[in-house]
Order: sequence, then structure tokens, then C-alpha cells
Amino acid sequence: METGGNSLPSGPDGVKRKVLYFYDPEVGNYYYGQGHPMKPHRIRMTHALLAHYGLLQHMQVHKPVPARDRDLCRFHADDYVNFLHNVTPETQQDQLRQLKRFNVGEDCPVFDGLFSFCQTYAGGSIGGAVKLNHGFCDIAFNWAGGLHHAKKCEASGFCYVNDIVLAILELLKQHQRVLYVDIDIHHGDGVEEAFYTTDRVMTVSFHKFGDYFPGTGDIRDIGYSKGKYYSLNVPLDDGIDDEGYQYLFKPIISKVMEVFRPGAVVLQCGADSLSGDRLGCFNLSIKGHAECVKFMRSFNVPLLLLGGGGYTIRNVARCWCYETGVALGVEVDDKMPQHEYYEYFGPDYTLHVSPSNMENKNSRQLLLEIRNKLLDNLSKLEHAPSVQFQERQPDTELTEADEDQDDGDERWNSDSDMDIDEDRKLIIPSRVKREVIEPETKDPVCSMEVQIGTIEQTRGFDTATNETGVDVSPMPIDVPTVKVE
Repeated sequence: METGGNSLPSGPDGVKRKVLYFYDPEVGNYYYGQGHPMKPHRIRMTHALLAHYGLLQHMQVHKPVPARDRDLCRFHADDYVNFLHNVTPETQQDQLRQLKRFNVGEDCPVFDGLFSFCQTYAGGSIGGAVKLNHGFCDIAFNWAGGLHHAKKCEASGFCYVNDIVLAILELLKQHQRVLYVDIDIHHGDGVEEAFYTTDRVMTVSFHKFGDYFPGTGDIRDIGYSKGKYYSLNVPLDDGIDDEGYQYLFKPIISKVMEVFRPGAVVLQCGADSLSGDRLGCFNLSIKGHAECVKFMRSFNVPLLLLGGGGYTIRNVARCWCYETGVALGVEVDDKMPQHEYYEYFGPDYTLHVSPSNMENKNSRQLLLEIRNKLLDNLSKLEHAPSVQFQERQPDTELTEADEDQDDGDERWNSDSDMDIDEDRKLIIPSRVKREVIEPETKDPVCSMEVQIGTIEQTRGFDTATNETGVDVSPMPIDVPTVKVE
């Protein structure tokens, strides 16, 4: 895949990137239900902007291969995945006990095609990790992913399957250390919990803290056992603006990159931290939000960009379109081109929106205290922690047929996804040449093993069950093979 997908030089680094974008044209058809704030239609709106701004020609576009049950079970409990696979709106009344057990109901409703939706967005994130691992791209996008609240055996906060954890597990096959950064307004609790006791994944979450969902993410939550100081939480109050956000983001992330030295980075770009979000209370501009993407890009480390929250959908599409341009190194015009969702963006029909005049409750003194505390935590870490080598898990095999690999110069037809097909098309597996770089070790079949524990152990909960009776015992995950077909 040497042809196509190179971005233009951008910023002080001036380095071209190979960029790969995952998109399924069916994703906008899924519907959580009337009145529900989560609207997958925003992904289709984002794609329409990418097409009409001409950004698709700068990157490879792939349709994600759906994740299979056993792929999802690398993190999630078998019975939970089986439930998601089988439950339907018609049968849910016969499964009330399981609905309660797995926290499926109001925030996380059962809707038509629920499991297919989970397979699609998880498949995009896993696929992005696989492509990064095999060196087929420098940056991978999956705007349908980033559902960071899902737990091992329960849904939470509109999230059913934690595609981020699955993608990180995939990246850990090739990289000793993976950094996860979350700029959604909500705390990235599901990801933090999954990796709370390991030093191979550092999680950094910038979020609203206080009387706000999910209620976790205190600055004092720093990880446990081998994972101590490898969880960073940046608790913010209402009205944080671009200047205050970057006052924290850049020095903290700079220190993280210096000390942790990750082999790959996953950035969750939840757009509910934008000004004017339906459920949010921050005051970031689109450029301020995208500055985080630009900053992460500047480190020249393999980067997986994911979606997440965002409930004023016209602004979500604006944001992710602009951030795609930032990652590509393409400056997009503020004046929006005519397209099929043009009326959503009136009356100005521009890409950018101005922040409001809401009160910023984050004083300079508060921000200084947060910054100093977190930098102090980072100073307690050894540079680039050593990782004991264990039996190597086999690399994920790339699948056999892929139209994009048959012709690397072929671009996505910008009009091909705009028609809604009534019948879901069969997904053709991808075919790519396998290029696996083995680590230079004396034993050719040795690598690192990740041990993932649960956060309950450190917070005084019974380690066998939580309040709902769900098994939350510490669970070692040995990174079994995932084959995406």
C-alpha cells in the first residue's frame, strides 16, 4: 500500500502521512429511538462533508469488516456478547432480568440492528489498529467508534461494546506501550477501568467532573499496582474555553510523551466538549478542539482517531470534518459546499461556530493546581517503563480480499454512499499483503503479555460482584488472536 493516502505537509513537522479512513454507508441507518440524543446519522453527515470538501481523495477509504463474537469476547464477557447478539426489540420483554443485569434499557436501548451496529463500529476500530500495526498507514480514522463507557459485562452511557479497549488490545500486540487520550466531555471510565492495573497502557482523560455522568475521574484516581500513576484524570468545570483547555493539554501531553514514550496513540475525539452541545457544558471552539488532534499528530507516532460523544449533530459533523482535514494537513474552507445535508447548517452555512459567552468556572488558580499535580504525578514515573517479555501471541492476519488493495490508487466514489440501500450488502473481506515485523529478540516467539484488572479492587468494592450482581472479578486478558475477516 505504497500508493495513495498520503497527506500534505502540515505545520512545523511538514511530514506526509499515510491516512486510512473507515466508513460503512449503512451506519447512519441505525436509530436509538425517538428522543434519544445519540444519533448515528451524524456519521453520515460527517462523511458527506468529507466527500464534498474533497478530503476523501487524500486518504484510503475502507469499509470496516464487522467484528465477530470472538473478537468482542477478547474483552467482553461471553454471556454479555451472546445477549447483545440475540436480543431484539420484539424479544426484549422476555428477557427483563438480563436487560437489568447488563444495564440495557433507557440510556442503552434495544433497537433494530443493535448487534450489527456494535460489530460495525468495533470492526472499524479493530481494523484501524490492525492497519497501524502492519504499517499500512500512519493515521487511521473511525468516527463511528470511540464508545468509551462500555464495561466488560454491561452497557453504559449509550455504549454497548468498548471498541477502544479492543483496539488497544490489538495495538499491544505490536507495541510495548499504548497511550489513550480522551477529550470527550465525559470521563473515559470504561477504558480507564480496563487498564487500571497495567503499566503498558496510559489513560489520560480531560472531562467535566462533579455532578455529571459517569461520576468518576477524580484527579486522585491514578491507577493501581503496576498501573499506579498510569491513569491521569483532568477534572474540569463548566465553561472551559480553548485557552484554558490548551493550558492543560499541551504541557501534560508533552510530559506524557516524554516519559511514557508510547509506540501508538489512540485519541478519542468526543465532540460533546464543544460549545453548544446538547448534553455538554464546555465552551470549546472547533479549532480549539482540533488543536488536540494537531498536537497529537505532531509527535509522528502511529495514531488512531475515534469519535465518541456529540449530540448537536450539525456541530459534530463540522468538528470531525475539520479534524480530518487537520490530520491530513489540508486546510478546509469555512464556507460550506452545497451537499445533501446543507440545510442542517443554516443560517450561516459555515464550518466553524463561535463559542458562547457562558461563564468559565475554571479559575486560573484551579487550572494551575491541576497542571502541577498531574505533572508531579508524571515525575514519579520511570522513563519508558520496561516490560517483561512473555510468550508472543500471534499477529492478527489481514483478510484475503480488499478492493482497495487491488488498486491502491482507486478512490472512494463520493456519491456511492449517499443512497440508502434497503437491503444490507454483504461485506467483502479485505485482502492485503501481510508484512509482519517481528521484534528483535533471541526467542522468535516471545512478546509481552498484558494483565488487565478492574478498578473495583482499589475502591473498596467486593471483587466478585458489584451492586447489580454482575461478575467483576479481576480478569487477566492474554491478548488472544483476533482475525478480522
